[in-house]
Amino acid sequence: MNEKSDEDITYFEKQSHIYPQRVWGKYRKLKWVAMTVLLGIYYAVPWLRWDRGPSAPDQAVLIDMPNRRAYFFFIEIWPQEVYYLTAILIFAALMLFFVTSMFGRVWCGYACPQTVWTDLFVWVERLVQGDRNARMKLDRGKWGIKKIWKKTLTHTIWLFIGLCTGGAWVFYFNDAYALWDSIIHFDISWYIGGWILALTFSTYLMAGYAREQVCIYMCPYARFQSAMFDEDTLIIGYDEERGEKRGKHKKGTSWDDRGHCIDCKQCVNVCPMGIDIRDSLQMECIACGLCVDACNNIMDKVDLPRGLIRYDTLRHIEEGTTVGIKSFIRPRTIWYSFLLAILGIVVLYGLMNRSLLDLHVLHDRSPLFVKMSDGRIRNGYDIKIMNKTHEDRMYKLKIKGVDVLETKFRGAAHASTEALPVYADSVGQFKMFLFSGAQEEQRKNITFEITDVDGELTAEHETIFISRKKQ
Repeated sequence: MNEKSDEDITYFEKQSHIYPQRVWGKYRKLKWVAMTVLLGIYYAVPWLRWDRGPSAPDQAVLIDMPNRRAYFFFIEIWPQEVYYLTAILIFAALMLFFVTSMFGRVWCGYACPQTVWTDLFVWVERLVQGDRNARMKLDRGKWGIKKIWKKTLTHTIWLFIGLCTGGAWVFYFNDAYALWDSIIHFDISWYIGGWILALTFSTYLMAGYAREQVCIYMCPYARFQSAMFDEDTLIIGYDEERGEKRGKHKKGTSWDDRGHCIDCKQCVNVCPMGIDIRDSLQMECIACGLCVDACNNIMDKVDLPRGLIRYDTLRHIEEGTTVGIKSFIRPRTIWYSFLLAILGIVVLYGLMNRSLLDLHVLHDRSPLFVKMSDGRIRNGYDIKIMNKTHEDRMYKLKIKGVDVLETKFRGAAHASTEALPVYADSVGQFKMFLFSGAQEEQRKNITFEITDVDGELTAEHETIFISRKKQ
């Protein structure tokens, strides 16, 4: 028996190009609706306006990197409040787990950006080059004027979609109308242009070439999503008891002693992942439902009931129980609902009661204190007042817990404890020296309190006063 040499052994199968076939049905319509709505939101949101006052940007959704602000309609997040973004991301993750536990991988099949843009690119490819068989024939054929023209047109449209995608993304980080005016006049900075080009080609690569490989090899969700499944999770399944023994069927022949699957492979041809759902649930399945549409169309043609391939639960398939509202109310979904409710309430409460004024005080480390020639003790403090309103404000400073003999401000003209001005939507920084007498305690806790002159906003910060003990 001849042994193969190392050169003859193939460790990895060559990736086959997938040509999804056009199909029409309930789930294909739902995917079109989802794609239209989601793309509409993505491209339209940067153009929406939201009035926040004269000193704040009026773009509804804006990540203002130079000024370190994030605006989401009525929500404004400062760098110190990044925990709100963390909470929102945790909420989104829990919502994904909750939906997955009930409906399987519907996110992957209908709302994932990779799926949405891949659907759009495949539609363009089908529009220019034809359906599955036509595209396969075109790729296998020799290069000629027709093939060059169709391929060039396809890739040109793909690049244009990628350009729109990259352009829309940078609008979320800049004023959309101002940036658009700069773009049409070819007056944009190199880094904005770089981001647009990078996102253009990444969209082109991911949706035009990588496609299902992103889901299989790059996305971690496919690897652990089964941990959120149980016997009552809706998945796409093949009714093996009804379908087997499969085989070709001629019109008018009997269905006795055979299954309803006619082995037409339409479920495989329409699958964007290129899998055969009849081989049971697989990691690659994104639950898009196109195989259900394809199979139902075939069942209609051969006058058989629909549902050979369908959304169903393992419990229903194995035990024949009815899928109803009770299937969705179970310990797993109850726990997810409870966690979502708690987190949602906490985040909402925090946003509704968000302080528009913050105070931070940092005591000097070197020296900790200075003894003046007249016996007074001086401590230095760096004071930061964050005015989160969209109006210029004047604040008063009150110091509690120590006898204040004198205060002096350095580098801030006309600043005093009675008048600390801070511009709208900005941070006022002040250097203050506090003079007091020697204390009974070497380290004493004191409190800085600021109040705006209108008395509407108040903030406190606890710090220390260091001195020598009284002799």
